[in-house]
Amino acid sequence: MAHNLEQSESGETAFALRGSPAWHNLGTVFDINADINTSKMLEIAHLDKWDIRLEEITYPDGYTKTKSAYSVVRTHPFNNNPDVLSVVGEKYKVVQNEELFAFGDNLTDGGAKWESAGSIKDGKIVFGSLVVPREFILDPNGVADKTVTYLLVHTSHDGSTALQANITPVRVVCQNTLNMALSNTTQSFKVKHTQTIGGRMDEAQRVLGLTSTHMDEFQTLAQNLFETEITNAQFDKLVASIYPANADADKMSATKYANQIDAIHNLYKVARTQDGIRGTKWGALNALTEYVDYNRTARTGNNESIMANASGLAVSTKAKKAEILQAVQAL
Repeated sequence: MAHNLEQSESGETAFALRGSPAWHNLGTVFDINADINTSKMLEIAHLDKWDIRLEEITYPDGYTKTKSAYSVVRTHPFNNNPDVLSVVGEKYKVVQNEELFAFGDNLTDGGAKWESAGSIKDGKIVFGSLVVPREFILDPNGVADKTVTYLLVHTSHDGSTALQANITPVRVVCQNTLNMALSNTTQSFKVKHTQTIGGRMDEAQRVLGLTSTHMDEFQTLAQNLFETEITNAQFDKLVASIYPANADADKMSATKYANQIDAIHNLYKVARTQDGIRGTKWGALNALTEYVDYNRTARTGNNESIMANASGLAVSTKAKKAEILQAVQAL
């Protein structure tokens, strides 16, 4: 099992953590062959019994306030101490993890399986990932390049994010998270929170339908990219268009840029993760995506920010991946 980062003091770099989806390094990984329902998922991942609640913030006598403010508090899953997750206004509605993820059992009824779950940012963000029974293999009798489908469900306890699902294709050989917006289908969407069993069933069917439709489009895209050859010179031109050089850069910046370009070229032209797809647009897309996902260093002494970025829990990579996909298609 991966460490839960609320306890972890790991200082590993992203490169040392490859070989599994990025969110494996953010939470608890389950036995994929086990029959784990949503209640058990929450228990194993230490996401249950948080008792999330509001506590009004008080001020000394003499202070004037126009509106009430509240702390969002949880009971820490390991030491039972209260944790302040955020400060919110009086209209904020508390929802427990058990309620937020309750629709998950209807997803598992549809063939999905809980695969991992956890929290980041000291409990402010909670997530669960499901393996969805939708995969494809490019060139099955040759390279056999396999992509599987995950649904990454996450929400916040600080008011920053509603319950949301990200459809996340993952290329097995390199674990790239190919969570990219496509032209005709939805890749990221809000999940409706409903109390009724019928409502949960309807929402699960909607989520699985959106996932299947998106993956149909993504598979067509992947096949077209795989079948389109490019030269090394075209790849070099592609990299230069996405990461243009700064003619006015100082020596240190120029060296950093050169190292960046060398790293990208190494991923595409040398790394084993591109074996069999090198020389195609699919190979170019995956090399550049792999660079965006994993070529980072941790600034805070742990890998949480790196893995959150690679997983799609952080929004900072989405614009870059969209730019990369557009550039690859236009090549």
